[in-house]
Amino acid sequence: MSAVHTLDDYTPPPDTGLQLYYQDDYLLVVDKPAGLLSVPGRGEARQDCLSLRVQQRFPDALVVHRLDMATSGLLLMARGLAMQRQLSAGFAGRDVQKTYQALVAGQLQPAQGDIQLPLMADWLQRPRQKVDLQDGKPSHTCYQLLAYDAAEDVSRVLLTPHTGRTHQLRVHMQALGHPMLGDTLYAPPAVQQAAPRLCLHACALQLRHPHSGALLQLHSPVPF
Repeated sequence: MSAVHTLDDYTPPPDTGLQLYYQDDYLLVVDKPAGLLSVPGRGEARQDCLSLRVQQRFPDALVVHRLDMATSGLLLMARGLAMQRQLSAGFAGRDVQKTYQALVAGQLQPAQGDIQLPLMADWLQRPRQKVDLQDGKPSHTCYQLLAYDAAEDVSRVLLTPHTGRTHQLRVHMQALGHPMLGDTLYAPPAVQQAAPRLCLHACALQLRHPHSGALLQLHSPVPF
């Protein structure tokens, strides 16, 4: 059975120390484990999260963006409020490029393409999101097939989001008919149970350093 990561039974992974991929006086890039909130949730039982773990070591660290609780991978944090504003503006201006890998059910055809399906909250099934061609917000994902396992009928795919909607990658792949393995929100039971976790990992992050202008290209090994 897959591990169901929900806020109703939040059991964060043990704190075994930070996996830092970059640090200086301006910013940090840290690897978030699957099953850990990016920021505190509601209630005492949901306070343990990546941002508070980071702040125990770097008290001036502030969140710039988030990853879903079930998603693992690279997360950028700012050192101080001024840098948080600058980096947040970079995200808003799409100057920061994030790349993900995922395992999805079935064989992707064509092997690469654009998904431009507008998304909005599914208020009757929160926290789920849904495609809504009339009222949804513009949402854009590029995908590329990396490998196909015919025996398992599973595709490894590279995903580049060009917008940052909630659950965007998960909903876009499900809308194509290729839900992610281990996805307890959007995949049918057999696909949910095909992996012990959501198979979605933020594997690469690229941005210009806000102080030096140097190009930062960071990579995190994919754990599945």
